[in-house]
Amino acid sequence: MNRRPLIAITCGWIAGSGLAAAYTGWRFWLFGLGLLLVCTAIAIIWRQAWRSLALAGLALLLGGCYWLYNEAGNVSRIGPIVAGMEAEKEAGTGTSPTKEGAQVLDGQTIRMEGTIVSTVKVDGDRADFTLKVSGLSLISPDGKALAKHEIPRGEKVAVQLRLASRSEQQTAATWHRGLRVTLNGTLELPQPARNFGAFDYRRYLHLQRIHWLVKASGASSLKAGQPSRGAAAALGSVDALRERLGERIERLFPDWQAGYMKGLLIGLQNELDPDKYAEFTQLGLTHILAISGSHVAINVALVLGLLRLCRVTRETANTVAIVFVPGYMLLTGLSPSVIRAGLMTILGLYLLRRGLLKDSLNVLAAVAMLMLIWDPYYLLNVSFQLSFAVTAGLIVFVPRLTPYLRWLPGKIGNAVAITLAAQLVSFPLTIVYFNQFSFLSIPANLLLVPIIGTLALPLGTGALLLSLLSIKLGSWAALPVRWLNTATFEATNWLSTRSGFMTYWKSPSLLWIAAFYAGCYLLVYWGQRRERIAAEALTVRGQDDDTVPLNPAKREVAFAHINWREWSQDVPGNQARLGGLGRLAAVKTAWTQQGYGWRAIAISLRRWAWMKRKDFLRLGVATGLVLLLIIGYQPAYSQGTGYIEFIDVGQGDCALITTPSGKHILVDGGGTVSFRKAKDAWRERREPFEVGAKTVVPLLKKRGIHRLDAVILTHGDQDHIGGLQAVIDSIPVEAVVINGSLAESKTMTTLMETALTKRIPVYAASRGMKLQPDDATRLEVIYPLMPEEALHPIPIVKEQNHRSIVFRLDMNGASFLFTGDMDETAEKEVLGLERLTSSGTTTPQLSSINVMKVAHHGSKTSTSAAWLDYWQPEAAVISVGASNLYGHPHPTVVDRLNAQQIRIYRTDHQGEVQMRVREGRIEVRYKLLPIP
Repeated sequence: MNRRPLIAITCGWIAGSGLAAAYTGWRFWLFGLGLLLVCTAIAIIWRQAWRSLALAGLALLLGGCYWLYNEAGNVSRIGPIVAGMEAEKEAGTGTSPTKEGAQVLDGQTIRMEGTIVSTVKVDGDRADFTLKVSGLSLISPDGKALAKHEIPRGEKVAVQLRLASRSEQQTAATWHRGLRVTLNGTLELPQPARNFGAFDYRRYLHLQRIHWLVKASGASSLKAGQPSRGAAAALGSVDALRERLGERIERLFPDWQAGYMKGLLIGLQNELDPDKYAEFTQLGLTHILAISGSHVAINVALVLGLLRLCRVTRETANTVAIVFVPGYMLLTGLSPSVIRAGLMTILGLYLLRRGLLKDSLNVLAAVAMLMLIWDPYYLLNVSFQLSFAVTAGLIVFVPRLTPYLRWLPGKIGNAVAITLAAQLVSFPLTIVYFNQFSFLSIPANLLLVPIIGTLALPLGTGALLLSLLSIKLGSWAALPVRWLNTATFEATNWLSTRSGFMTYWKSPSLLWIAAFYAGCYLLVYWGQRRERIAAEALTVRGQDDDTVPLNPAKREVAFAHINWREWSQDVPGNQARLGGLGRLAAVKTAWTQQGYGWRAIAISLRRWAWMKRKDFLRLGVATGLVLLLIIGYQPAYSQGTGYIEFIDVGQGDCALITTPSGKHILVDGGGTVSFRKAKDAWRERREPFEVGAKTVVPLLKKRGIHRLDAVILTHGDQDHIGGLQAVIDSIPVEAVVINGSLAESKTMTTLMETALTKRIPVYAASRGMKLQPDDATRLEVIYPLMPEEALHPIPIVKEQNHRSIVFRLDMNGASFLFTGDMDETAEKEVLGLERLTSSGTTTPQLSSINVMKVAHHGSKTSTSAAWLDYWQPEAAVISVGASNLYGHPHPTVVDRLNAQQIRIYRTDHQGEVQMRVREGRIEVRYKLLPIP
């Protein structure tokens, strides 16, 4: 460690930056002080490491301070300027501001002047890009721009521009990076995460130093000017080159292969077919499409090989390769992974030329420090983390795994060692960000990655280069790559359809990740083969300074004598009965006959004892790793506690019930409602937002839910069942419960067909049906009634709200009422039946409940006063979309709830609402602060 000070500094810097990112204020200094004390204690115990620990501790403080310094400067300058302009305008009219802070800017109409500093992505009816604003002005109600204010050094904003016609798509396609524009739009705050553990768009933009979202309508809201000069214009030229190369690739490869090869060759990942990309994701193969070390290495090897064929000297070839790498980095998009790979290649080639390349870890550490000093926010980038972690893992683990694979042929053994090391290191980060791991990813990476890397990538690159000379020649060269791609995707399709290999993991803590890495390293480090240790241990000096090396044959004989029984058998007089000194004498006698001295015997015995201790340590570490994996695989719920989670799915319903015994029941799944007509098909995006795939499924995975014991479809409206298709496709479901009818929609038809294909039992709910997942949980269906047509084929009913499943849930001493979208007529039927049941029994029915899920998102067609009087809930949850077009919840319903002093929770104001039930007590938390 003392020989690698740069590694200690980099580790300390990363730790300090990570602490500062996770904890602010006094918490950072408290955790930093704690780590420094731990480092001091280790330095006292392990004196040889005090220099490295001192460097790491100093770097920890500097890295944390550097992060805090950048955070202090990462604030919006647009906000104060617009707020000041708004205050001046209101002062001129004699009024006073009615809002404070950023809220006054949210929804403000402005005019911006600036330069496009990102690629312009046109997808369907929307164009997205980043604008660096140099000046802005407010827009008055009559459409006139007020005084313009300059923004020193500019500020980046994210732009979402809605296109009005197909012709505007063509206009937007002409916009490019480096173009100066004037834009009229609405200033909005980016949305934070609305569910616990969900993607935080506001945080994502903050890490790119973007604080505002500008929304504009129509291409006419943007006026293009002249291209600017500088870095943005240069990058715009690179974008144009990539587009031309992408067009060339489309001519070489058909259909979906074009999108795949664009990602493989020039890093354009957004054009790969979504279904193909999903297969790659399931098998852990998406790193193939991210330009990284293997891509850079193969292309550099091709350049060096061509130069050597042209009899160029090695020094000149290295110089050309060093110049080639930055151009390749620019061409492939400058993602963190390609920057890491490119900088390592440049530094490695330079050190190799100077004869100074000795340690790859030092090169990796130097590149990490350079990138983090340039932009500390790289630390939280997924690509950065995976790239550096996997590279470090290959450097550290491959040499230690290789001895275990000597029984395999050389190249196969190396490939297996590389695959295992990469999977081992990437596993924690994979479950952190994707919450899933397929056991088929190991064979998939072992079989497909070498084929793609050694055949498809270089052959595809060669075909692309030849096409620049002749498209016909390039097409012939691309023909074997097409066959290879077809075989590759047939293999991925076959592997991805194999069931039972996908596992879902909750998001682990940093402590869990650190323990996993430490355990894997110790297990491999202490698990080295005994032959290697013996080879180092049994070459010793004798009493007369004569070196006594052991050849392999004698080493086997020597280790055979380390067994006490064998020693006793080789020495006359049954030495096994002797004491410790007698046994040592027996050993000396046996080994003297083999030609070894007493000092060799003593050192060998000490080594033997250490190996025995290491066997026990290795067993303990292996046991700890197994326990760690078992703990990490458990869902994020405590046994004995019940949970009700009202997930924010926008304008729709979705609730997850987790019983004290760990059973999971999903009630509805939200759904995206679209009123788009056939003539507007051009507005469809390549991968439109779907709440099930983008919100519900990721949350279920993040919480470690491996299967759903039941899915209840309260009724067949799109905003309740639209997201369930993704759920059933992704997560095993034990049973589906419907309301005894089917909706006349493609969504319902596909959902039922999927259930039949997967052999999922489908049950029709009716009044009186009971479900008891465990002793502490009881679910009773209150509505709908048993229909007369129950014995006939399931009817198709257009109006589904009236037939919504209504059920009461009693769990751990608390009661909940789920109402779907039931209407007031259904409420009257239920009340009549409930009162009739109560009057016909000697024991009065308990009608009061703790929590009611308000029906139909708070519509005025339900939640009548009589309904509330009967159930008398203490709290009510309204699942409703923010700024929805229906006016939900209706003020009348809200007034009724307030009149009865019922505590109201709303997903449009508070985001996800979670309730934890223990011994009759309900603890509530919600994601967002309530709006007053």
